[in-house]
Amino acid sequence: MDTFERIIYLREQLNRHNYNYYVLNTPEISDKEFDDMMAELIRLEKENPQYNDENSPSVRVGSDLSNNEFEHVRHEYPMLSLANTYSKDEVEEFYIRTKKALNEDFEICCEIKYDGVSISLIYEDGNLRRAITRGDGTFGDDVTANVRTIKSIPLKLRGNYPDRLEMRGEILMPWESFDKLNKEREENEEPLLANPRNAAAGTIKQQSSAIVAKRNLDSYLYYMLGDNLPADTHYDNLEAARQWGFKITDTIKLCRTLQEVFDYIDYWDTERKKLPVATDGIVLKVNSLAQQEELGFTAKTPKWAIAYKFQAEQALTRLNEVTYQVGRTGVITPVANLDPVLLSGTIVKRASLHNSEIIEKLDLHIGDMVYVEKGGEIIPKITSVEMSKRNPDGQKVEFIKVCPECGTPLVRIEGEAAHYCPNETGCAPQIKGKIEHFIMRKAMNIDGLGPETVEDFFDHGLIHNVADLYELTEEKIIGVERIAEKSAAKIIASINKSKEVGFEKVLFALGIKFVGETTAKRITEVLPDIDSIMSASFEQLTAINDVGERIAGSIIKFFRNPDNLDIVNRLRNHGLKMAIETSSEGKTDILKGKSIVISGTFELHSREEYKKIIEDNGGKNVSSISSKTSFILAGEGMGPSKQKKAEELNIPIVNEEEFNKMINI
Repeated sequence: MDTFERIIYLREQLNRHNYNYYVLNTPEISDKEFDDMMAELIRLEKENPQYNDENSPSVRVGSDLSNNEFEHVRHEYPMLSLANTYSKDEVEEFYIRTKKALNEDFEICCEIKYDGVSISLIYEDGNLRRAITRGDGTFGDDVTANVRTIKSIPLKLRGNYPDRLEMRGEILMPWESFDKLNKEREENEEPLLANPRNAAAGTIKQQSSAIVAKRNLDSYLYYMLGDNLPADTHYDNLEAARQWGFKITDTIKLCRTLQEVFDYIDYWDTERKKLPVATDGIVLKVNSLAQQEELGFTAKTPKWAIAYKFQAEQALTRLNEVTYQVGRTGVITPVANLDPVLLSGTIVKRASLHNSEIIEKLDLHIGDMVYVEKGGEIIPKITSVEMSKRNPDGQKVEFIKVCPECGTPLVRIEGEAAHYCPNETGCAPQIKGKIEHFIMRKAMNIDGLGPETVEDFFDHGLIHNVADLYELTEEKIIGVERIAEKSAAKIIASINKSKEVGFEKVLFALGIKFVGETTAKRITEVLPDIDSIMSASFEQLTAINDVGERIAGSIIKFFRNPDNLDIVNRLRNHGLKMAIETSSEGKTDILKGKSIVISGTFELHSREEYKKIIEDNGGKNVSSISSKTSFILAGEGMGPSKQKKAEELNIPIVNEEEFNKMINI
C-alpha cells in the first residue's frame, strides 16, 4: 500500500468510526486506537500536502488560525421561523385549520425541538461544501471551517445520495460540555452562560476552529431541501438522510390523529429531561411534501408546521439570606440562600443573584417567597417575588458596601454591573484565588497542588503570592497538613517543571482581569514578550484581535501596580518563560507589503492554511477588497460580487496553482 492509498484508507476508516461513535453510539475500537490512526493521518497529510482534502477527518481537530471575518452568504432557500404555540388548544386550532385547508387525510410528523443554533449544510457530490448560519433568514454567515470540527456532522456522505442537497438542523452544546465550559468560565471569573443555546451560538462564531473542536458540539438534522429528493414525505427523507450518515433524532413519530399528537406532547414533556441536550418544545410538520406545498407560507412562517413550546418549570420557595462571595479578581457575587426545593429533578438550595442591579430589580426582602427557575434548565435563578405572601416586616436586601472578607470599601467600574474589592494584594480570597488560577492545568499545570493545599500553605505563611511558589522547598512543606516526603518531592518537581510552560500560558496564569486563555494567546501573537506587553499603549492593545477597551484598560492597570511588577520580575528571575520562542524556519518575505483577499474553496490547502502561508511569507490577510488590495487568491465558488468589485478596481485574480508557484511550494 503506497502513501496515497494509506491516506485514503485511514480517511475511510476514521470517517466510519466517527459515524459509529457519534451517530450510531456503537464504537468498534478504543479511543487510543482511534487517536493513533488520526495521528498517523495528520502526519502523512503534513508530509504529503499534495493529497490534502478539505473534508479529511483530520480537520475535526480544528485550526488555531483566526478567521478575521465570516463571509456573508445568501441562502438558496430562505430559512423561515416557525409560529409558536404554548397550549394544546392552539395545537388543536392548527390541526383543525390544516384539516380544513387540505380536505383530505394527512399525517403529522412530531419531533423534539432542540434548543440550539440553526444551521444549513450544503453537500455536493457527497462532500460538505458549505455551512451557513440562519442569520436573518435571507443571509447567513459561512462557518464551514468551524462546523467541520463537529464530529456528528458527516464530511462525506455514504450510499446513494443526490448530487446536491441541503440539510438543515440544530448545532447543540450537550449538557456535559456546557457544564464543563461554565466551570472554566467560573474559574476565570467570566460571566456564566445562561444556557447551552447561548454557549453553542458563541462557540460556532469563534475565530479559531481549534476552540470549536474542544467544545464538543453536537448536531441533529431535521429537514432536507433540493431538486432531487429521495422521497415524497418528510419522514422518509429523514430516514434516507440517516442512512447517508446524518444524525437524525430517534424521537420522530408519525401521528394520524390529534390525540396521538397530544400523547406525544405529554410523553416528552417529562422524558425530554433525560436527554443529553437542551430542548424547548416539539415541532409539528405535515408529512407530505405535496401537502406542504399546497398549504404554502405566510410572509414569515410555513403554514404546514408549528412549534409547541414547553413551559419553564418553576418552584416557589423562601429566601432566607443573601451572602456574598469574593472571587480571585475581586468580583463580589451575591448568592440567595433558599429553603430546599425540588426543581427539574434536583434539589435547589442556592441561586446566584449576579449583581446589585438584579437585586434592586427584584425588590428582594428577607423572608420573601420567590419563584425559582433554571435558566436553560441548569442555572438556578430567581425570576420574581410572590408579593401576596410578603412579610411586611421583612428586611429589604441592600447590596453590601464593603468587602465581606477584608472590609475594604467596594468599587464599581463605570459601565459595569459588578462591584469589586480593590484590595488585590491584601484580601485573602483574592490572593488564594490568584494562586489557584496560576497552578491550574490550563495555566502553569502544577500537579499535586489544589485549593485545599493552597489554603494550607497560605494559612501557614508559606505563600502570599504566586512568586512564593518558586521559593518553596521540600523541607518547608513536609508536615504541612500531612504532606509526606513523597508528596513534597512531587510538588516541588512539578513547580520546577512548570518553568517549561510557554509564555502565552504564563501570561494567562498571571490572572489579569478579563484576560482569558484565548485572549492571552492573541496578545502574545502580536506582543511576543512580557516587556512589550508591559510597555504597550492603549491603542496598541486595542488593535489586537479580541482585545477591547475593557481588556486593554485592565492590562495597563495590572502592570501599573508595583506589587504586580515585583511578582513578574521575581517569576522572570526564577526562570519562567517571558517571551515566545519563535522559529524562522519556512518563513520568507516574498509577500512583504502585499494585502491579499482569499475567496472560494481550494483543493491543495484549506483557507486557514493559505492564511498562515500568506503570513509566513510576509503578506497580510484582509477580508474585503479595496484599492489597496494587492491581489485575490481565488478558488472555486468565488462570489460574483467580489469578482465584479475586483474587475472595477482592476485587482489581479490569482488561482491556487499560480499562487503556489509564486511562493515556491
